Amino acid sequence: MRFLQQKGRLVSALVRPVLWLAVFAAGFRNVFGVAIAPPYDTYIPYDVYIAPGLVGMVLLFNGMQSSLAMVYDREMGLMRLLLTAPLPRAWLLLAKLLATAVLSLLQALAFVLVAAALGTVLPHDPAALARGLLATLCAALMLAALGLLLSVSIKQLENFAGTMNFVIFPMYFLSTALYPLWKLEESGATWVWRVAQVNPFTHAVEWIRFALYGQDPGWAPWVVLGTGIACFAGACWGYDPQRGFGGLTKRGPGG
Repeated sequence: MRFLQQKGRLVSALVRPVLWLAVFAAGFRNVFGVAIAPPYDTYIPYDVYIAPGLVGMVLLFNGMQSSLAMVYDREMGLMRLLLTAPLPRAWLLLAKLLATAVLSLLQALAFVLVAAALGTVLPHDPAALARGLLATLCAALMLAALGLLLSVSIKQLENFAGTMNFVIFPMYFLSTALYPLWKLEESGATWVWRVAQVNPFTHAVEWIRFALYGQDPGWAPWVVLGTGIACFAGACWGYDPQRGFGGLTKRGPGG
């Protein structure tokens, strides 16, 4: 309901990836294609390669924005009341997780439509769309769970920007969203290549990419699902007032 009342939120969510697609990808449109690597069986323009990574960007930023909203609501909004209600914390967090994932999915679908209007050609048969939708939904759940986990340790809104700078940009740029792993290894960026291999965001983007072309994503689904479950479990532990490390119910010297 709040999202529907904030019409500028959808526009702002689309501006960033659309600019990357229309400007950055246009400048490097014919650069990618040095070698043919899975899941592609032919040369592709750079905008086709970068599209799944930009979908991941939408999911990543919305997941982090939900973390900001959680911190705000916890301090001054509805969530502050809900956390004092006699309801299981895990149930409240699951509802927040699902709401964030649904909004991320809607924003990602809106971006795909804009990308198609700009001329980016992606697989559009029903099977590819179903596989891509499933991968995108699981990636959205993982990043939403990560946002919940981060909201545990952020006590004040003023600390949010600094924390996000150490999460969003490393996760995005040290991944395969903008360049394939073989490019990193070939260029001699060994440490970047190794970090990208263990980056959960890499596996989220690769799962979406391979699913669209009907290829085996390997370990990517298990990494995404495992990371999502671990982050959600950590958030539930952190929001538990008895043993969590957030100390969310302690206010003032009286505790």
